[in-house]
Amino acid sequence: MTQHSSATLQSRRALSARTPTGLWWGLLGVAAFSFTVPFTKVSVGGLSPLFIGSGRAVVAAVLAAVALAATGQRMPRGRQWARLAVVGAGVVVGFPLLTTYALTTAPASHGAVVIALLPAATATLAVLRGHERPPVSFWVIAAVGALAAMGFASAQWGGLGQLRWSDLMLFGAVVAAAVGYAEGGLLARELGPWQTVSWALVLCAPLMVVLTVGSVAHRTPSATGVQWAAFAYLGVVSMFLGFFAWYHGLAIGPMAQVSQVQLVQPVLSIAWATLLLGEELTWTTGVGGLVVIACAGAAVRVRLGIPALRAAPTTLATSAPGGD
Repeated sequence: MTQHSSATLQSRRALSARTPTGLWWGLLGVAAFSFTVPFTKVSVGGLSPLFIGSGRAVVAAVLAAVALAATGQRMPRGRQWARLAVVGAGVVVGFPLLTTYALTTAPASHGAVVIALLPAATATLAVLRGHERPPVSFWVIAAVGALAAMGFASAQWGGLGQLRWSDLMLFGAVVAAAVGYAEGGLLARELGPWQTVSWALVLCAPLMVVLTVGSVAHRTPSATGVQWAAFAYLGVVSMFLGFFAWYHGLAIGPMAQVSQVQLVQPVLSIAWATLLLGEELTWTTGVGGLVVIACAGAAVRVRLGIPALRAAPTTLATSAPGGD
């Protein structure tokens, strides 16, 4: 055995020995993200959707700039900026704004079930972006998951074909985040995981500042203490600190196992919506959530089993939670 292969073997054994720590860090990140949908629902009760969606990105961008400067991270170069723009468009601009507007009318539990499709959507985009060739079962599972999410959304409003604008925005948010996560997963190999999210926040900061100022000019923010606290959580934890725990867990690994923890997120979000917001847990929410989560989990497992992916141990997991 060569010195290089011996070092690789020792590194893998070290990671295996620390598996429980990685899982706990991953669970901490998912737990932090699980409050995003319920707290967004709380904040829209007093603040405008535009202010929430853009303002929380500004808060996170300030923290990201401080973290990048304090740790002396190198600047992205060349095409990396264009790729960061794709990441930012998905997870900094698209997902927060679309989910916030959707939750002005949709219940938090409803949003949590639809967003549970995100791991499967991200796995699909990662397959397309990475030019992978998954088995037919992957596409079947992903399609069933998408149909289950749409069927659930329709049933919530009275029957098939009864989708509302809020549902279209939620599905749009899933696609936006999936694009951002898939590109971010590749770019993180070059810049680092939390650094990629931080640079995307900084890059999008000028646009989000303009949107925040515009929202304030149109409507002066006025909310209760609880609503401001929910907004602060979205900016500080959902869009920034939560990623530190999540990506730290992925770095400790093993990534394939830690990434599965994110499937707990919609369950927790529904539980918080019931306990904190008093939303009724209906049978359609329970069944719909279980089906969508099961399909997402199956799609992620199939994708992680692709031989090309196994050969790249430094690859990030298929997605990060929908915390942005």
